[in-house]
Amino acid sequence: MSAETQRGPLAGVRVLDLSSIVLGPLATLTLAGLGAEVIKIEAPEGDNVREAGSMRVDAHGEEHEKMGHVFMHNNRGKKSVVLDLKKASAREALLKLAEDADVLLSNIRPAAMDRLGLGYDALAAVNPRLVYVTACGYSARGPYADRPAYDDLIQGATGLPWLMQQYGTAEPMYAPVSLADRVTGLHVAYSISAALFARERTGHGQHIEVSMFESVAHFVLADHLAGRTFAPGAHGEGVSTGEAGEGEAGYDRLLSAHRRPYRTADGYLCVLIYNDKHWRAFMAAIGQPELFGDPLFSTQRNRSRRIRDVYAWVASVMPTRTTAQWKTLLDDADIPYQAVNSIDDLLNDPHLNSTGFISEEMHPTEGRVRTLGNPTTWSGTPLPALAPTARLGEHSVEVLLAAGYTPDEVNQLLDEGAACAPREPHAQAGHAAAAGA
Repeated sequence: MSAETQRGPLAGVRVLDLSSIVLGPLATLTLAGLGAEVIKIEAPEGDNVREAGSMRVDAHGEEHEKMGHVFMHNNRGKKSVVLDLKKASAREALLKLAEDADVLLSNIRPAAMDRLGLGYDALAAVNPRLVYVTACGYSARGPYADRPAYDDLIQGATGLPWLMQQYGTAEPMYAPVSLADRVTGLHVAYSISAALFARERTGHGQHIEVSMFESVAHFVLADHLAGRTFAPGAHGEGVSTGEAGEGEAGYDRLLSAHRRPYRTADGYLCVLIYNDKHWRAFMAAIGQPELFGDPLFSTQRNRSRRIRDVYAWVASVMPTRTTAQWKTLLDDADIPYQAVNSIDDLLNDPHLNSTGFISEEMHPTEGRVRTLGNPTTWSGTPLPALAPTARLGEHSVEVLLAAGYTPDEVNQLLDEGAACAPREPHAQAGHAAAAGA
């Protein structure tokens, strides 16, 4: 495939990414994967996540660059520009970059952006077509607007640790993934795409706010509002629910103690016997076809009403065969199942490796690294190959020159610390003159 065709559906879109940690970087990684040019604007100390998690070390045990694994996976395909927005000249540089940008994303609190002179009104004045996105913890319309927000805090605020305890953990627990950041990051990505489409129709940009609390609250409540979905009726109507009780919150199927990988005679297996066809086939496969006539199993509604009993029964049957025996039986009965993979199993999964989702590349400073592919495929606008994760300030000189700064002006920004570039001689201020020649 030629470089010309490998551009993606967002080719030509330029994004200024002022976000950090996981939420915003995941959103702009998604946009970069679709072909957008993403310019990551970092403070001189860099995104905090650059130094989080696993890092490459040299033969002496010294860490290489600021390249933590979470940062590397969320920031491929982006250019890194360092601007110290506390300095007026750096803020002027950002405004200049915004003149021909399509999108600006920030997770800096709106009040702080206004104080810097970088709020929506200021940016719209230099570029009315700009899609300006604020990724925040809580909606500006509510009393929590000024509270700081991080993934763990939002998980707690939206009931996830409480739900884990209802499910059976001894204490409230967070989900062991950055769930709040990643759910909200996807809301940011599709919102930007939709805003760009709207701009094609109207010719105007707009200000979009995407909040973590509301995003994850929707994620949780859409499953667990349950009986509370039905507000008390004017005529005393009741609510027909599962074992949790009339009008109670919590989706029984998801909270059942037996909704987990089933123990077999020699291991574990994930099995989902879901519809009438599956249940009829399962009863026949275990030699008890008459069980499908039992009121507990005979209809979807009956199973839903007593799902905890249903799952408990399955859990009692699964230890009667080995994992291999169950796989053969379930394959023959066309009943969905899957293995319980570890992270190492996932890395060696034949499907992921055959689709190229997990691959390796040579990073300029970190050596050979594993990378994660895009989960989407496009027939008409194939997706670009993403560049390796950039070093801090790697593209400062290049981007500023392209924005119209002269080599001398770039050197001045570097000298006063308003902008920064990597410290090697070939990338320092003197490089600006060579690049502009």
